[in-house]
Amino acid sequence: MDTVRPTATNRLPFSFPLDNEAIAERLEEIAELFEGKDSNPYRVRAYRNAAHTIRGLDRPIAELLDTQGREGLTDLPGVGDSIAHTVEQLILTGKVPVLERLQGRSEGEAVLATVPGVGPKTAARIRAQLGISTLADLEMAAYDGRLACLPGIGRKRLLAVRDSLAGRFQRHPRVPPNPSHQADGEPPIADLLSIDEEYRRKAQAGRLVQVAPVRFNPAGKAWLPILRTSRQGRRFTALYSNTPRAHELGMTHDWVVIYCEHSGERDSWTVVTSKHGPLKGKRVIRGREPECDAHYARLNEQEA
Repeated sequence: MDTVRPTATNRLPFSFPLDNEAIAERLEEIAELFEGKDSNPYRVRAYRNAAHTIRGLDRPIAELLDTQGREGLTDLPGVGDSIAHTVEQLILTGKVPVLERLQGRSEGEAVLATVPGVGPKTAARIRAQLGISTLADLEMAAYDGRLACLPGIGRKRLLAVRDSLAGRFQRHPRVPPNPSHQADGEPPIADLLSIDEEYRRKAQAGRLVQVAPVRFNPAGKAWLPILRTSRQGRRFTALYSNTPRAHELGMTHDWVVIYCEHSGERDSWTVVTSKHGPLKGKRVIRGREPECDAHYARLNEQEA
């Protein structure tokens, strides 16, 4: 089995460097945290402008750093020496000290509390029960079912959070606003379930490269299999969920997260084994259970 680790001759962590969207989100988080601390507005704007630039690149910024060094980063519009250093740290380590300092408990909760529908008390519960301290993670939780399970979060409040975060990031949310219906151009259920099956089969057979995730991995062990595959002209990346909730429930080898970047949009879906109802024991896509039900019904008809 292959194991990817940084080496002295390969300074980039090709195990799974953050992509452009993830780095842009980190910069936006820094901007939000600085803004919450009433920092210099020019500093806040600089981070947001850099995030906009990186999100619009037509090549991975990790590749740019590898081929041109930090000078290649400072050549980008809106990216000065300080932000270039921050981006370099994110690419090389997956984290950056300034963000970790700003994400102290009170600061993280303060940022969450700026979202309509999330007050200070709710922000504290979200952080304590879901392990969330960033707006990007809050957005994901608003779609994958975790936020809806939190006491006091009704449908109206949930929709307010989704709408606010979509506007805050100035892009479409990573998960369709109406996940119970397939949006135009969204991958079919059959394709996502096929990717899930391919990933789990190859992971169990030891046929995938394993990487060392940054979070929840103090020993730096390479345990997380990564699959890169394609369906109908789209490129997908699949990996086991490494979220706080997955670790808490012991689902790190059941929940599979599938990412896709297509036409400038970045979407993700979480596939799990259903524990209840008519789909019990089957693999289903969170938020698209009705479509999964219809998919399995068609398969049963074909087998009959």
